[in-house]
Amino acid sequence: MSKAIIGSLLALTLTLPLAGCNKSPSSSEQAAAPPPAAMPEGMGATPPHPMPATDAAPVDLAGIAKADGGKTVADVFAEKDALAGKPVAVRGKVVKVNSGIMGKTWIHVRDGSGAEGTSDLTVTTTTAQPNVGDTVLVTGPVSRNKDFGMGYQYDVIVEDAQVTVETTATL
Repeated sequence: MSKAIIGSLLALTLTLPLAGCNKSPSSSEQAAAPPPAAMPEGMGATPPHPMPATDAAPVDLAGIAKADGGKTVADVFAEKDALAGKPVAVRGKVVKVNSGIMGKTWIHVRDGSGAEGTSDLTVTTTTAQPNVGDTVLVTGPVSRNKDFGMGYQYDVIVEDAQVTVETTATL
């Protein structure tokens, strides 16, 4: 490609308005646009991506037995430093599933143990696609202080876990 063509393309791209960048909406666009959603504290004025619409689903956590030789969700949080890099087994119910993020399925598991901040264990896997309400056995290494960017930080997470669905949710 010649220098003249490259120069023309560069000049053209610099003169075209960039969508969303310093562009003021027309009065008709302003009238049609919904009001912006409130942002969580600590995030900028404009979200980098849509915020999740829902939190974890309400799931009955009664009667979940601790895995043989395993830990409860609360145990994993309480022993997080000693367990870092080591495999654990945790049985619980799936309360949230997000598929296809960074090539993995992201699962939130609870077993009724723990308090606010230590009752929900985040797990990544490529081996299973459980549904909310399924009872699962999770086995995998505990990771500490993981920052995936865009505000997704985990003090404790079980990554690349084997997830076995033991009981499917009843509808």
